[in-house]
Amino acid sequence: MTKNEVFGQIKKIIIEKFNLEEEEIKLSSSFVEDLGADSLDLVDLVMALEDEFGIKIEENDTDTLKCIEDVVNFIYEKLGGAADEEDVTDDVDDDSDEKVNSDELDE
Repeated sequence: MTKNEVFGQIKKIIIEKFNLEEEEIKLSSSFVEDLGADSLDLVDLVMALEDEFGIKIEENDTDTLKCIEDVVNFIYEKLGGAADEEDVTDDVDDDSDEKVNSDELDE
């Protein structure tokens, strides 16, 4: 699984759990400041991520997961990748693991 695929799955979970539009979700989005999540929202999100990816997120790990990019890197590493192994972008096509050039979207 690529980082872009991980990001795509995380976005789908956040859209569902936080009742947001896809455009509102960026890699740099802070859960609390940008997405308006409270502590119960974050617990619910962690449980959903654990179920989706088949991983365990320890309580002390959640303290370091402040923005979406932190979660993408954390889960990617848990799945066996290295956080700096590949880049992930906000512009991903959910049906593909390739980066999408914004110029291609206008065509």
